[in-house]
Amino acid sequence: MTCHEAGRLLDAYVDNELGSVESASFVEHLASCPDCRRRLEEREALGRLVRSLPYHAAPAQLRTSVATTPARSRFSAGILALAAAAVLAVSIGGVAAMRMLSGRQSVDATSSVAEAIVGSHVRALMPDHLFDVSSTDQHTVKPWFLGKLDFSPPVEDLASIGFPLVGGRLDYVAGRPAAALVYQRRLHTINLFIWPEANTSADVVRTLRGFQVRHWSRGGMSFWAVSDLNDAELAQFEQALQH
Repeated sequence: MTCHEAGRLLDAYVDNELGSVESASFVEHLASCPDCRRRLEEREALGRLVRSLPYHAAPAQLRTSVATTPARSRFSAGILALAAAAVLAVSIGGVAAMRMLSGRQSVDATSSVAEAIVGSHVRALMPDHLFDVSSTDQHTVKPWFLGKLDFSPPVEDLASIGFPLVGGRLDYVAGRPAAALVYQRRLHTINLFIWPEANTSADVVRTLRGFQVRHWSRGGMSFWAVSDLNDAELAQFEQALQH
């Protein structure tokens, strides 16, 4: 795949609209093209920024005044007074609004990553894209990532408690390279995404599109687990990896 072809598929990839073959080719191209990875990061950052912008509805009185006032007197004293009041309110509440926006941006960023995690999980479940290395041996899976990532992901086999390791792959989540470890629980697949994280972020437990999503941090790494398992069993999986 060329950079031109990847550029045409960029929006569809971000929106999880690519088929399995195109998605696999796109991810493979990203692995060797820093320019396209940067474009993907910029596109996803723009999406997060747009979703984080606050929306303020106009007061009902102002909307009614604008709709019913004739064009010649549209800027009447009453409307100007309302506008002045709005400016004053914004000035007084500026600090509080900035704090609320900062908190909302943090929540939206976490939601964006969670959505990307589910998208990557769904794409991985498509034929021939779940594994780059298929093995139940952690000593085979862990060395496979050497030279493919600039960090060494922790790899644990949890077969003794019913969550056997079955393989791994290189993936990209929200524009960042990630190690994706694949575990099994009966007929259910668990994808565990791992990447370095400088600052410890809040734990996440949520349901998206019918999938259970959990996030935690440990040892300078960020962990995101996603599966169609019930929440209790995925919680057991997380607890085993937290120890």
